[in-house]
Amino acid sequence: MFIALYAGAQTLMADLRGKLSSRLTREDGAVATEYALLLVLIAVTIIAAATALGLAIQAVMQSGADTLNESNVA
Repeated sequence: MFIALYAGAQTLMADLRGKLSSRLTREDGAVATEYALLLVLIAVTIIAAATALGLAIQAVMQSGADTLNESNVA
């Protein structure tokens, strides 16, 4: 009877130790954080590229408009 009780307590303690150590060493949260950081980095890069492209297109359009205005004035 005492041996069975002792064995049950040891099994319970081993299970609790295993569950606790698995929770402490899980990397699910770290992976989700890494994906979130990558998503933010990609979004910032897309915004910067779109802004640069918009400024380049604006410069080309302005140059064309200036050329057309000069030819109309002369």
